[in-house]
Amino acid sequence: QVQLVESGGGLVQAGGSLRLSCAASGRTFSSYTMGWFRQAPGKEREFVAAITWSAFRTNYADSVKGRFTISNDNAKNTVYLQMNKLKPEDTAVYYCAAVQMLGWRTPIAETSYDYWGQGTQVTVSS
Repeated sequence: QVQLVESGGGLVQAGGSLRLSCAASGRTFSSYTMGWFRQAPGKEREFVAAITWSAFRTNYADSVKGRFTISNDNAKNTVYLQMNKLKPEDTAVYYCAAVQMLGWRTPIAETSYDYWGQGTQVTVSS
């Protein structure tokens, strides 16, 4: 029912920028929290950022704080992740996630999210 489609990944040099998009469909998302996670080869999926659909609250992993910005466009049902000052350790498949969340919370655990996109590859070269 809920469908999330990521786009915007690619190859970029260290210090560069990318903007990821997550197009959401199938529901009205006013009561949802949206998250971005990433997974590098051989590693567990890792929280990156989250935002309530109302944009009242955001949350960031310490590793990306000050470099990444999560935002949303209600009219387009789209969530964005602006990634600046990229580092090689940011290389991963990036996933969009969604959950209906009471209280405008922005959880960091992947088990808190019910819906997932298929991911988009981000590669940062040295």
